[in-house]
Amino acid sequence: MSKPLLDDGPPLTERVSAYDEAHFATYLRLLDAAAEGADWREATSVIFGLDVAADPERAKRIHDTHLARARWMTEAGYRHLLEPGIQ
Repeated sequence: MSKPLLDDGPPLTERVSAYDEAHFATYLRLLDAAAEGADWREATSVIFGLDVAADPERAKRIHDTHLARARWMTEAGYRHLLEPGIQ
């Protein structure tokens, strides 16, 4: 399971946040699952430990927002990883 969720989605900042740092492994797992064509329900259940059937709208929102942030990390966020303060 990933790190505990404080909200249904990661903070949407233009910089890598402490939340992002804590969820790097989650982002990588989501990117791997998407690349393999895994069903979002299975990925959400395995990665986040959620009962998707209990609240499918919330589960989908959690999956989609975190996957979008993971993709942002590969497109823009990675640039911030070598700056001071990110270790």
